[in-house]
Amino acid sequence: HLQTVRAQRLPGGYGYVRVSHFSDSTPGDFDGAILTLQAAAGAAPLRGLVLDLRDNPGGVLESAVSVADSFLEGGMIVRADGRTPDASFEMDATPGDLLNGAPVVVLVDAGSASGAEIVAGALRDHDRATLMGERTYGKGSVQTVMPLRDGEALKLTTSRYFTPSGRSIHERGLE
Repeated sequence: HLQTVRAQRLPGGYGYVRVSHFSDSTPGDFDGAILTLQAAAGAAPLRGLVLDLRDNPGGVLESAVSVADSFLEGGMIVRADGRTPDASFEMDATPGDLLNGAPVVVLVDAGSASGAEIVAGALRDHDRATLMGERTYGKGSVQTVMPLRDGEALKLTTSRYFTPSGRSIHERGLE
């Protein structure tokens, strides 16, 4: 189990959560970190959160979508368009905002890529967070690993990601 989430309480009732990359364990660790920060506040809810995605290269798509979903009540999180029907998909949020609408600031930089850009783009497009930092990397493509007969594999780009507003992340990044 690699630790991908670190959290700490900030003065004034705020929280800070750093996600280094998105693995299969990230969603549970992330939700647990938020709940721990809220419990440390006693009866007072968090007044806001700083979500640090700097130098986060992405990782497991479903984990990134789950982190974004933790802040959204509904709507699209990410859309992908590809050459074949199975390479095109849309992932939507489910009801439930762990912070009950408290403000969120997402820190990004040139090392924030792929899944980190999906989270940042979805939260910004839904007016759920403010992005701060530098332009992100701009990796808005989906790779699929295709096994070959001899035990080797081919990694092939099959789709491109789009934010809820329809903006392509690829080679542009997020401001």
